[in-house]
Amino acid sequence: MARKGKEVLNALDAAKTQMYHFTAIVIAGMGFFTDAYDLFSISLVTKLLGRIYYHVDGSKKPGTLPPNVAAAVNGVAFCGTLAGQLFFGWLGDKLGRKKVYGITLMVMVLCSLGSGLSFGHSSNGVMATLCFFRFWLGFGIGGDYPLSATIMSEYANKKTRGAFIAAVFAMQGFGILAGGIVSLIVSSAFDQAFDAPTYAVDPVGSTVPQADYVWRIVLMFGAIPALLTYYWRMKMPETARYTALVARNTKQAAADMSKVLQVDLIAEEDPQTNSSSSNPNSFGLFSKEFARRHGLHLVGTTTTWFLLDIAYYSSNLFQKDIYSAIGWIPAAETMNAVHEVYTVSRAQTLIALCGTVPGYWFTVALIDYLGRFFIQLMGFIFMTVFMFALAIPYDHWRHRENRIGFLVMYSLTMFFANFGPNATTFVVPAEIFPARLRSTCHGISAACGKAGAIVGAFGFLYAAQSTDPKKTDAGYPPGIGVRNSLLMLGGVNFLGIVFTLLVPESKGKSLEELSREDEEGGSGGGGGGDATEMMDVANSGRTVPV
Repeated sequence: MARKGKEVLNALDAAKTQMYHFTAIVIAGMGFFTDAYDLFSISLVTKLLGRIYYHVDGSKKPGTLPPNVAAAVNGVAFCGTLAGQLFFGWLGDKLGRKKVYGITLMVMVLCSLGSGLSFGHSSNGVMATLCFFRFWLGFGIGGDYPLSATIMSEYANKKTRGAFIAAVFAMQGFGILAGGIVSLIVSSAFDQAFDAPTYAVDPVGSTVPQADYVWRIVLMFGAIPALLTYYWRMKMPETARYTALVARNTKQAAADMSKVLQVDLIAEEDPQTNSSSSNPNSFGLFSKEFARRHGLHLVGTTTTWFLLDIAYYSSNLFQKDIYSAIGWIPAAETMNAVHEVYTVSRAQTLIALCGTVPGYWFTVALIDYLGRFFIQLMGFIFMTVFMFALAIPYDHWRHRENRIGFLVMYSLTMFFANFGPNATTFVVPAEIFPARLRSTCHGISAACGKAGAIVGAFGFLYAAQSTDPKKTDAGYPPGIGVRNSLLMLGGVNFLGIVFTLLVPESKGKSLEELSREDEEGGSGGGGGGDATEMMDVANSGRTVPV
């Protein structure tokens, strides 16, 4: 790259950590808070939806969502997310990160509200409109993945870049926790206000009419945190790396960085920076040069994210089924509809508090010390070990006296998913690809992850059914059982170990060094002197021409 552009980026790499970095984490992180809330809150209310809209008179068990409806309700948002990741990832490289960033947030806000306002009185009408809004909700959420990761990686200095990107993603843990807490509060309030008998005592009376408000309030609440951060997203400037390397406007990049980092930088116009004809690094995504430089890296980021999400989302979305199978959640007929929501929410909140949230923040604290590769490999190894430890002696865990042990093991599995590949698969694609393809490649990697989530959401729903036809949920064919499903997930995690070997370590390196953009024009060697000089500039606040 041109020397003047390189100096601007060196200043960004060497800048000290300051308040704006933390502000960017919150602004980008609230999108992920909303993403996780919206994607996982549906699992808290699916049993309630079955009771309200699919009650069968005379049945000994409460109504449940038919297989096709349950698959659609749980999986349609992932289909939208996959599409959004590909589309907005590509658009973020074409139009710029900032221009697209606000669009994704407004889509999320409007569709969160739409999910709760799903209209119609018939089950088909409500489910059809719910799935419609959740698809487009997922579409907006999908855009947030590549854009938030890319923006944070391009704002951060190289010393703490991993922690900053991981901190954005860690807000997902708070989103999962918030979903459980909101559901607990709403269901508890309705349970106290509208007393109802258990299903065994009065099948019809166990589901009060007001229960229809519970799931709507829970789903609509996700719009609030996203709406609160919209203004601040619009105030964020375009990233200096996009402006300098893609738009090739070093002067504007220096001006934007001066505002962001509170450093006075004066850019002198370089005729080469506004011309792409002299850029030997202008290869495209489908070129032989990209395949030579980054082909295996893209295979590594896509496969590991795909395999991780099969295990992660199937475990998260169907926690309630696993808890029911081991007897931790009472039989549905012993509770009324609203109290069942409370019981499911309490269980998932406990797991999030003990395993999910701590795992994210362990990654934030240690990623720039241990490295991305080590944490991802370690996470997949422990996930494999704990999943097999749950599956092989599965009958042992079903005994009442052993349920606490099962929950501890399950929490540890979730802990090492988050202190492991769930965080690193998000971080690494935002670091190792060229700036002009960074958002696109992150979107491709994330989309492969969501393809894995779709496999997990649809596949586990059927696979976890009992092998005994008499014990399956209404409308489901016999499956392979929870034990065999857990064995399969253990095998998936083992494959994650293998494909992690394709992922490079990015700790302590600049984005340009990782993407090899600093090789441009023969200026790629020894940038250490520039970095040292720019560190002094960034920390002193003096004015310097670049």
